[in-house]
Amino acid sequence: MTVTAVLFDFSGTLFRLEDDESWADDLVGEDGQPFDVHETAEIIRRMTAPVGQSVQFDAEGQIAWEQRDLDPRQHRKAYLEVLRHFGVPTVRQAERLYGRLVDPMSWTPYPDTEDVLKTLAAQRIPVGLVSNIAFDVRPTFAARGWDRLVDSFVLSFEVGSVKPDPRIFRAAFEELGVPAESALMVGDSAEADGGATALGCRFALVDPLPTVERPDALLRVLERYELG
Repeated sequence: MTVTAVLFDFSGTLFRLEDDESWADDLVGEDGQPFDVHETAEIIRRMTAPVGQSVQFDAEGQIAWEQRDLDPRQHRKAYLEVLRHFGVPTVRQAERLYGRLVDPMSWTPYPDTEDVLKTLAAQRIPVGLVSNIAFDVRPTFAARGWDRLVDSFVLSFEVGSVKPDPRIFRAAFEELGVPAESALMVGDSAEADGGATALGCRFALVDPLPTVERPDALLRVLERYELG
């Protein structure tokens, strides 16, 4: 069946949270030395991993972790604890780092994100964003004039379900007005994003590499499904 709509994940798929020189100001250990590049990369990985649990929580923290993509307050609580476990020494530093995570303008688009969205729009193929997330990413698209290229934003904290729960995908199909069988889901997690296949949707996996290392993975997905 021809693909008549495409759904995308956000983090690690269309955009990525990446460090720059300013991160050094927020990543200084108790000894006063800045975190090295590997430690910084690990912090970003833990803050953006789509699945899995990187630290052990107490009972209250575990509840926050499990509800993090449904409630912004629980999201903040869970990730401040993750940063504490990783060795960020002060609450002030952890809060600044957390602020980067939930700031839509801190995210970097992959090099081919704009081309992919425009290619689909030119063919009048509806595009939906489906994300496990606890903050609004619409400003990330609007700031670049790309919000007009996305027909539907289905965010877990707004709809009350998280991937791979079929309900979040079903909400996206309903908003786009397309059957699951004619849609394609593109994401960086076979476990979370691949949950769309339970409804009959096709799935394409991309690697959440740094943006400079992944110049055209999204375009290659379109080519594979004869959408490019």
